[in-house]
Amino acid sequence: MSDPAAALDVAARIAREAAELVRGYHRKPLRVDSKAGNEPVTEADRAANDLIVKRLGAAFPDDVILSEEIPDNGARLGSRRVWMVDPIDGTSDFIQGDVGFVVMIGLCVDGRPLAGAVAHPLSAKVYGGVAGGFAWEEEASGTRTPLHTSTIQRAPGIRLVASKTHRTGRIDRIKQALQIQDEINVGSVGLKIGLVSRAERDLYVYTGGRTKIWDTCAPEAILRGAGGVMTDVDGVPLTYDQPDLYNRRGIVASNGPLHPYVIETLAPFVRTTD
Repeated sequence: MSDPAAALDVAARIAREAAELVRGYHRKPLRVDSKAGNEPVTEADRAANDLIVKRLGAAFPDDVILSEEIPDNGARLGSRRVWMVDPIDGTSDFIQGDVGFVVMIGLCVDGRPLAGAVAHPLSAKVYGGVAGGFAWEEEASGTRTPLHTSTIQRAPGIRLVASKTHRTGRIDRIKQALQIQDEINVGSVGLKIGLVSRAERDLYVYTGGRTKIWDTCAPEAILRGAGGVMTDVDGVPLTYDQPDLYNRRGIVASNGPLHPYVIETLAPFVRTTD
């Protein structure tokens, strides 16, 4: 299936199905284990992963699938089409019974995010997009509303969304430099970037190196479809076709027009990472 819009429709259906499954576990007694890096994983993560991998494998038998809940065997390296899956992005919020978690399915082609679907289990909304093409928000009824980023180009008036659990003191210094007075904090990377994609926020900055490529693939495709831009803190595009799974130099996700100004302003603060 070479048509990115058609591939997105399939991914969105799978993401919605997985989100419905995950919603059934929310605020219920959960088995929680620890995996590599002392990160939590629940039975809901595993169930959603099994569903997504099975559905994607049936729909795209020639594509490679990389998932947070499956060891990386290197098959993705050198493959043109790689699906990147995070069954529950925001697992900590999910375990705590909070609202900041999503299901994410992204398609990378030739090392760049092409299409992405992010489903929010509690609102029953799915966000979808094709990089450089379009983005939309889909209601439970199937109605889709186009997404477009905001138009602000520089300070003042920038609205920031930042990490909820991994926020560092550096963000306060960056806020001051960008004259930001409006900040909200959200757990899931997908939700944060979604807020920029739908013009509720103008900017997301994360200067650390804890996120992985399945955290950013689907959201980046949606953001770029809505008119936004995502890079690392140096303004360099994120890399999806290298052995390292981590986004070592952080994330800057903006509305697009704001990006050059933000990268220039960040430079003195990001010579080293937190």
